[in-house]
Amino acid sequence: MSLDPGTKLGPYEIQSLLGAGGMGEVYRARDTRLERSVAIKILNASVASSPDLKHASIAKPALSLSSTIRIFAHCTTLVAGTELTSPVMEFL
Repeated sequence: MSLDPGTKLGPYEIQSLLGAGGMGEVYRARDTRLERSVAIKILNASVASSPDLKHASIAKPALSLSSTIRIFAHCTTLVAGTELTSPVMEFL
């Protein structure tokens, strides 16, 4: 699912697509509560529906990049009738 700039996921407003791969898409977004840029990884439906893949997509980056990147939150949001699972990370 591709998100347009301006799409809101809770307090996060999508600004631009940063990249896409096998597990999903990564967007630059604005945290409107704290006025900071964040990166949001939108998991593909096949990844989000598999508990093992979903856990791996969130936990693995956190473990391997724990000294480099902070994960601020995990959110689940409905957009156009589709449930999106999204780790919200520090934008570097």
